[in-house]
Amino acid sequence: MVENEIADVVVVGAGPSGSVVTHTLAERGFKVVCLEQGDWVNPTDYPANNPQWELQIQHQWAHDPNVRKLPSDYPVGVEDSDMWPVMFNAVGGSSIYYGAEWPRLLPSDFRVRTLDGLADDWPIRYEDLAPYYDAVDRFIGVSGLGGDTAYPDGLDYPLPPHPLGKAGRRAAEACNKLGWHWWPGTNAIASQKFKELAQCARWGTCEWGCPESSKASFDVAYWPHALRSGATLVTGARVRRIETGSDGRATGVTWVDRDGDEHRQRANAVVLCANGIGTARMLLLSESATHPNGLANSSGLVGKNLMLHPNASVTGFYDDDLESWRGPAGQLIHSLEFYDTRADHDFVRGIKLHALPTPGPLNAVETQRPLGFDSVWGSNFLETAATHRNGILWAANTEDLPDETNFVALHSELTDSHGIPAPSIHYRISDNTRKLLRFSVEKMEELHQVAGATTTVPVELWIDQPGHLLGTARMGNDPGTSVVDSFGQAHDADNLFIADGSIFVTSGSANPTCTIAALALRVGQHVAETAKDRKAQ
Repeated sequence: MVENEIADVVVVGAGPSGSVVTHTLAERGFKVVCLEQGDWVNPTDYPANNPQWELQIQHQWAHDPNVRKLPSDYPVGVEDSDMWPVMFNAVGGSSIYYGAEWPRLLPSDFRVRTLDGLADDWPIRYEDLAPYYDAVDRFIGVSGLGGDTAYPDGLDYPLPPHPLGKAGRRAAEACNKLGWHWWPGTNAIASQKFKELAQCARWGTCEWGCPESSKASFDVAYWPHALRSGATLVTGARVRRIETGSDGRATGVTWVDRDGDEHRQRANAVVLCANGIGTARMLLLSESATHPNGLANSSGLVGKNLMLHPNASVTGFYDDDLESWRGPAGQLIHSLEFYDTRADHDFVRGIKLHALPTPGPLNAVETQRPLGFDSVWGSNFLETAATHRNGILWAANTEDLPDETNFVALHSELTDSHGIPAPSIHYRISDNTRKLLRFSVEKMEELHQVAGATTTVPVELWIDQPGHLLGTARMGNDPGTSVVDSFGQAHDADNLFIADGSIFVTSGSANPTCTIAALALRVGQHVAETAKDRKAQ
């Protein structure tokens, strides 16, 4: 085994949270090593560079790791799950694939127990996280229009919003006719040149990598700054387990390189940033004499309360040319009209609605396949393909409430290419979420109707959830009912931290990367500020 020189901090995962934590520590002078099992992705390799991009995203650029099967991927057992997870191992993590929609959680999301009598309140409030939201927004150059009436006063963004475009204006007009809240989309996509980010060229292919490097995927938005600050990034490094001493504290990690050689990276602190599935997997893999049920798992909650944000959509096609191939995608507008619990609903909590363009002729064909195979693939094929210019996709995130019966475990048979047990997902959609999904479809149909759509295609559930992997190592003040405290510090090992979506208490229905990045900044600053206290023990 190769023994690496001891670091102040080792970070596991180079996605959004890992990049923020690594940069935060490196710029403060800490010796920080980040281990990433994936590699750098060159923007020239993104599928949208090629005319056949819609074919490439079916296989080698698929969102599902079980389909993609890259050397950096690990299999995920989904035989006991209603949905399969979206994730990507690379520098930048799954932000390579995200649409960069950038809404914050609302104040109500932090107080669900208080307001609705279910789930739990977070140990922090919106006001506690607001300075970190602001700091990340300024750092990566978020584009948006200040003053969104759904949020507390004072919310603004460093870059102006993107053009609504014809599709966005049509969607906004529909909201106005119905008297519903809407606001221009907030996106982590540069509307003008900003640091390493180019001005958005409106390719519309944001969810398969941005060829223009305008989207703030974290390989572009954070990693250049982290490396210039002195951080060390090791790619092709698959972490096998977190090592602990006889006192139960973390001593570092064991990892395997591409040649199969084992390394031990010793560190004074470990920060896990491997997403809501990978982090739970790593903790369960790291059992020891002092942590017999998995590291940081004295509560029994590691892996429990998995939340996946089930999505619904309704695509509408119009007689008018809406130039719907134009990005960003990204959200053109969003509506938080039905975000919170209402007394007249037969469900609790709510949904976030967002309108997107519909790029790609094959996408238009596949979307309309349910309307009739012959009409889509027969003599009208070219006519159907051309409707990608005429569409609006309304989509909905539903709030996924925590439930201990939804969980991540270690698979009894599946392993990755190094023989490490794969994660197994056990997840069922609740009755409440089913009601939210049906309600979402009804409201999106209504939006298309008043906007003048000639054809609509509803999808009540997308089984490829949107990559929102949350809740499996929740934060809280009580070690008996949570895994980490409000700063991501493990109750069971004071030099182990978690900074990804695992630590969410509830999911809200806002896209989570904005909140993940803000939490990571808060965790990273806390690790730096308390380093002397931990080293003295």
